[in-house]
Amino acid sequence: MEEPPYDLVILGATGFTGKYVVREALKFLNISPLKSLALAGRNLTKLNESLKWAAHPLPPPPIPLLLADVTDPHSIRRLCSYTKLILNCVGPFRRYGKAVVEACVETGCDYLDICGEPEFMERMEAEYDKMAVEKGSLVVSGCGVQNVESKNGIVCNFGSFESAVLGVANAGELRQFRRSRPPRRSPLIVGRSTPKGPLLEYKKQFGVWSVRIPSADSSVIRRTLFTLAENPQGLLGSNETLDDIEQRKKFWSSVKPARFGVKIGMKSFLGILRFIVFGIFIGMLAKKAFGRWLLLTFPSIFSLGLLNKKSPSEDEVNNVSFKMWFVGHGFDDNGNDKEIVTRIMGPEPGYITTSIILIQCAFILLTKRQVLPKGGVLTPGIVFGPTHLQQKLQDNGISFDVISNN
Repeated sequence: MEEPPYDLVILGATGFTGKYVVREALKFLNISPLKSLALAGRNLTKLNESLKWAAHPLPPPPIPLLLADVTDPHSIRRLCSYTKLILNCVGPFRRYGKAVVEACVETGCDYLDICGEPEFMERMEAEYDKMAVEKGSLVVSGCGVQNVESKNGIVCNFGSFESAVLGVANAGELRQFRRSRPPRRSPLIVGRSTPKGPLLEYKKQFGVWSVRIPSADSSVIRRTLFTLAENPQGLLGSNETLDDIEQRKKFWSSVKPARFGVKIGMKSFLGILRFIVFGIFIGMLAKKAFGRWLLLTFPSIFSLGLLNKKSPSEDEVNNVSFKMWFVGHGFDDNGNDKEIVTRIMGPEPGYITTSIILIQCAFILLTKRQVLPKGGVLTPGIVFGPTHLQQKLQDNGISFDVISNN
């Protein structure tokens, strides 16, 4: 078959996150593997403005701008025929993502997105995984980082907040959907179960107050472990060498399944209290249409000033960084209790770090496609775990450190 004209297309390049993805991609334009790039959206004028913003202070390069509308399946299928890979930045994904996944799977195009919506990701797996394997299309959601708080409040655009509200509104449907699916083989987790700990606590070692929260990360990791339980040596690549196979087996033999939970931390007790009250408002109001209208119309009131409808400025985004701590509890070979603490740090997570992750995932997919799974609706861990993604992220400003190993 004839090669498509573009290595990748960024869909939703006019959106708040999309323009940061464009800016990150332009850093590598005409450097292997990114020889050709196109931007896609509903409005050519806005696409041109987004390209100018991303290229500033340099003049915008002559990149093709393509019209495509996620509400027009024909235009999306046509778009998929132009490229090897779609980077989808159009959310909320529960409203606009299915048509793009469907078109990619039908045409055999690969797909990456920045989705943080568990229901969308799990439904796409249930509906399209089998066809994606048959068509040789890789569909990977969740290639990014969620938003965090800074000194000046939560750096989050309105679309991300809307996705969160809709996620809470449909939590019951997600539970029902999970119960309706055939059971999957669960991973064997050796050792004692570690208590979850209190809902709210002060973590002295990090200097933050923390509270347990529901998270898309838990859903993604659970799906990764399910796939690994069913395929202990990972998934066969589309065109692996014997060395590739040995490296894949070696990597997955070193991975041990674990129970996983997420907490958000803030240095101020008042800050974490505001976040809890904000969460209570969302829980109370998001399940009714009028309540959702209140939340989405007056976000500043119900978030106690943490959020507003105005998108963050470029200065606000640039002045934020993030830290994630991973605290692992287990035991050594002698049965003694053991704790390992690791940390990931980087620039603002929701837009800058997310763009770095998405683009580096795209480059690995373009350069290492022969050793990645042939196709399927899969998690980032399953697809990129055995690759050099961590090293590429470190090379681009995201640090991975072991803090303690006791």
